[in-house]
Order: sequence, then structure tokens, then C-alpha cells
Amino acid sequence: MGPEELSKLGELMPLVGTVTIAGVVGWVLTTWMRVRHGYPLDGAWGQAVYPKTASEELERIKLLSQENAQLRAELGSVKDRLANVERIVTDSGYHLTHEIEALRGQGSTKQ
Repeated sequence: MGPEELSKLGELMPLVGTVTIAGVVGWVLTTWMRVRHGYPLDGAWGQAVYPKTASEELERIKLLSQENAQLRAELGSVKDRLANVERIVTDSGYHLTHEIEALRGQGSTKQ
């Protein structure tokens, strides 16, 4: 680096410092205002950092657990119904009835 480049860099340093300080002060003021007015703060991944209320978290866990139990029960009934349908379709009598109906359908179209 030559002396000219160093002097240009020296001229930019106050601007870089001013922008950095303005950004930090703005972030601190925004955070302070959110806390003051009761808005929840968000962490890096969007989770609530402040204020934390254990009752809201427990209520949400309770609701999710109930929904999970309902969905598991529904899935069990769907599996049972699917097993019955598979048994009916793979039954040899079903194939015979299906073939008879197909033949009847062909006979009525020829007449």
C-alpha cells in the first residue's frame, strides 16, 4: 500500500466508524422500545427471547399433544380401513365377480 492509498483509507475511517456507531445505537434504541412497550424480542432463528411466559409454552405443548393424539387415532382408523379394502380387492371372489360383470357389459353392447 502506498501513501496515497493509506490517506484515502484514513479519510474513510471516520465515515465507517460513524455508520457503525449509528447502526449499533439504532439497534439498541429499537430493542429498548420493544421491551418498553411489551413486544417480544426475536432471537437469531425467530424464537421469542423476551418476555418468556411458561404458561403460554405449556398451553401450546398441551394443544399440540392433543392434536398429535387425534391425528394418531385417525391414522390408525385409516390403516384399518385400508387393510379391509386390500383384503376385499385381493379376494378371489371379487375377481370372479368383476370378470362376470365385465362379460355382462360386453354382452349388452353387442346386442
